[in-house]
Amino acid sequence: MTFSLVVQASSLIQSGDIVRAEELLTALVETDGDYALVEVLDEMPSKDILAVIREYDSSKQSLLSLLITPEQFARAVVLDRLYGDASHEHLRGMINSVLFREDADADEFIIAIAELEFGYETLADYLSDRAEEIVGTFNALETDDISRTEISDHDWKELTWLLRNTHSDIYNIVLVLLKAKIQDKLNAEAEQGDGEDEIKKVDILESETNDDDEESAI
Repeated sequence: MTFSLVVQASSLIQSGDIVRAEELLTALVETDGDYALVEVLDEMPSKDILAVIREYDSSKQSLLSLLITPEQFARAVVLDRLYGDASHEHLRGMINSVLFREDADADEFIIAIAELEFGYETLADYLSDRAEEIVGTFNALETDDISRTEISDHDWKELTWLLRNTHSDIYNIVLVLLKAKIQDKLNAEAEQGDGEDEIKKVDILESETNDDDEESAI
């Protein structure tokens, strides 16, 4: 039965019918219980699990997000970079809905993600739109005096707090990656600025040339 269900779900996912695939998988919980779904997720390709859970977030929960194990989630979420989503909106939605669900041990998920190839990069991508705040303001704070409850937002602040206070080795590596992202952004902006300056220079030269031609004609 497990194999048949995996094949059916994968077929629906590949055809783009994510909603029906999610319904098929979650229906298993009603008939066979939570553990049956966990077993099926163990057999499913990680890319198929990702295709389903990236369509859900804290505002729109899926049973898959509520029951997925740290190892299953980690194997799926590190593949999100293959979608080429520069905004990382789906990545943040997934991580927030899973790590900060009521019964979750966020530390287990963080460790599982960091242990995989591209795990550190995945965490850095999640935090990328707050890179300047984390590298600057947040990194300068004495977080030992701040409790998780005080900073709990079920979002980037809480994850950053967890990394810095309970996973310092992971935090230090992610911090380096965030600094690199900031530098890349500055370099890109500088190159864009240089390009705009060159365009302005060309426009000025063309304008002067046209003026000279007009004067010659007179």
